[in-house]
Amino acid sequence: MEGGHALPKKKSVKRSAEKFLTETENVRRFVEGASFREAPDTFESWTHDLAVIRAYAAFENLMLDALVGAVNNNTETISSILGVKFPRHLTDKVCEYLVTGGDYFDFKGRDGLIKLVRKFVPRDHYLLRITRNKSYRDSLDRLSSMRNFAAHRSEQAKAAALKAANQERMSSAGAWLKKHNRLGHMLDDLERLAEELKQEAPY
Repeated sequence: MEGGHALPKKKSVKRSAEKFLTETENVRRFVEGASFREAPDTFESWTHDLAVIRAYAAFENLMLDALVGAVNNNTETISSILGVKFPRHLTDKVCEYLVTGGDYFDFKGRDGLIKLVRKFVPRDHYLLRITRNKSYRDSLDRLSSMRNFAAHRSEQAKAAALKAANQERMSSAGAWLKKHNRLGHMLDDLERLAEELKQEAPY
């Protein structure tokens, strides 16, 4: 207690990671439970399109929560980057505003995510170390590009998806993801990343 007022609760990145893991399990169940008697190839592709959009949204929320948590858990983190002294205790809403500036939260692929994280945490921070882990590189790049192709289906989005997947042809994101359990392998990597966050986050 300070001045008779309750202090803001610490943002739980651990809880956010658990929420993400629940959502990826739901995505897997959605894909596995889909069954179509007519045009199975088309609808299976559509199912994977929807799945990657859902997975991306969940991961985006996780990354926002992780950044908000990094600021909320220790304001010296952002103070050291911005050179501005912040109070020790900030609410989640204030921290979220510092991260987003009041705009939509998004990033472009792994490099865009790392660039964003660097704006708010020092070089030795666990969040930067985890997102820079090269073992997640392909899945992070493919998650963003496949989500964009699934959502927009523009030539620009297709070109980015082809580059991320190192392919010359691709009819749709879902058509590529449904083969060789590619969506499953991508989710495996994202879940390992979430597990790392769960282990490293102080709250």
